[in-house]
Amino acid sequence: MKKIILLAIVGLGILSCTTQNTAKTMTLPQEWKHSTNIYEVNLRQYSQEGTFKAFEKEMPRLKNMGVKTLWFMPVTPIAQQNKKGSLGSQYAAADYTSINPEFGTMDDFKHMVAEAHRLGFHVIIDWVANHTGWDHVWTKTHPDFYLKDPDGKFHIASGMDDIIELDYKNQEMRKAMIDAMKFWVKETNIDGFRCDLASWVEVDFWQQARPEVEKLKPLFWIGEFDELESPEYGKVFDASYSWKWMHKSADYYQKNEPLQELKDLLNQYSQIGDASMRAWFTTNHDENSWNGTEYEKYGAITKPMAVFSATWNGIPLLYSGQELPNLKRLEFFEKDVIQWNGQYQMADFYKTLLNLKSSNPALRGGDPNVTTYMLNTSANDKILAYLRKNGKDEVLVVLNMSKEPVNFTIQDENVTGDFKNIFDNTKRNFNDGKDFHFKVSDFAVFEK
Repeated sequence: MKKIILLAIVGLGILSCTTQNTAKTMTLPQEWKHSTNIYEVNLRQYSQEGTFKAFEKEMPRLKNMGVKTLWFMPVTPIAQQNKKGSLGSQYAAADYTSINPEFGTMDDFKHMVAEAHRLGFHVIIDWVANHTGWDHVWTKTHPDFYLKDPDGKFHIASGMDDIIELDYKNQEMRKAMIDAMKFWVKETNIDGFRCDLASWVEVDFWQQARPEVEKLKPLFWIGEFDELESPEYGKVFDASYSWKWMHKSADYYQKNEPLQELKDLLNQYSQIGDASMRAWFTTNHDENSWNGTEYEKYGAITKPMAVFSATWNGIPLLYSGQELPNLKRLEFFEKDVIQWNGQYQMADFYKTLLNLKSSNPALRGGDPNVTTYMLNTSANDKILAYLRKNGKDEVLVVLNMSKEPVNFTIQDENVTGDFKNIFDNTKRNFNDGKDFHFKVSDFAVFEK
C-alpha cells in the first residue's frame, strides 16, 4: 500500500513539472487574446492565383504591419448544386474535412499554417456550423442530419437558397460536427475558429463543442453574434461581433444622428464586463460586398472609426485590402481581385495602431485591470474622447466624429501630465492646457 501511495505522489510530481514546463513554452489564448488583433483573409480575392501559396508571400508584409492573428474565410470545398454565381459561396460547404481545390491542397494549407506560426501569427479558420450546401457529403450519407420541411425536403436557410440547415436535435450530427472541428486542429494545428452565424446554432452545442475540441489544445473562439442581443453566447466565446455598433455608427454618420446615442451604446457594451470581448471593425467580407466600402459608409470619419476600433476595449478586426486602402466593393460569388498597387498607403497608419494595441497594457481587451474613462469635452456633440488606464500606463484617444472643423477643450481631471502623440511623436503636457483645434477627419492618440 505504501508503495502505491509513493508511486502516486511521484506521479503527481512528474505531472506537475510537465504542466509547468508546458506552460512556459506554450502561450495560451487566455493570455494572447487580450492584446491581439485579427486580419480577415479573403483568399479568393487576395491575388490573381487566389491560393495558399500566393498568400504565403504576403505574410512577412502583414507581420511588419503588426498583424497578430490571421482569420481565413472558409477553406472547405464549395457545393455546386444551387450555387450562386460561377464560383459559389465559400459559406456553402460541400465537405467539412477537405480543402477547396480553388485554394490549393491540404499540404499547401498545412505548410502555410506552419509558416504563419514560424512568423509569429496565430491562425483561425471560419467555421460554418449552421448550414451546408445542397450537395454536401452528409446529404448523401446522413440526410437525417438536416432539418426538413413538411414535404420532406431539406430546409433552406433564412433568405439564402444556396444553403440548407442542419438539425441540432440530432446528437449523432453534433458529434460528427465536433469531430470535423477536431480534424482541423489535429491535422493542421490551427489556433481557433471564427464561428459563422454562431447565434443561429443552439448555444448548448457550443457549450458541448468547445471543451471537447479543446481536449486537443487550447483555442481562441470568436463568434458572429452581438452579445447585447445574445448574452448567453458570450459565456462560451472569447470574443463576439459588435454588429449593433457597426450599424449604429454608420447610421450616425449617414443620417446625422446624435453622437450621444453612440456613447450610450458604448456604455451598454461596457456593462457586459470583461469575461468576454467585442471585435470592433469598419468593414468585413459581408459589409464590403453587400453594404459598401468603409468609405461609402463612414466618409469623413473613416479614419477616426479605424482608430476607435484599435483602441477601445476589445479586439480590432481588419479586412483584406484595408491597408491599400480598398475603395471598391468586391464581388462575392465571382473572381474580383483586390487592386493592389504596391503602395499600401494605410499600412503605416495601421502599423502604428496595431503595435500600440499589442504593446501598451492600457489597451488590453477584456482585462478588468484596465479602466476606460469616457471624457467630457466642450464639444460633446462632435468629439469622442476617452482615456484607457492600466496602472501607470495610459492611452488618450480624441476623435472628431463630425463633418466639420472643431475647436474644443477636454474638461476632465483624469487627463494630466506628459503624453506623446503616437503618430508624430510630439510631446504634450496636459497640465499646461487641454485645448484642441481639429480639422475634419482629425484624430489624436497619446501615450503617457
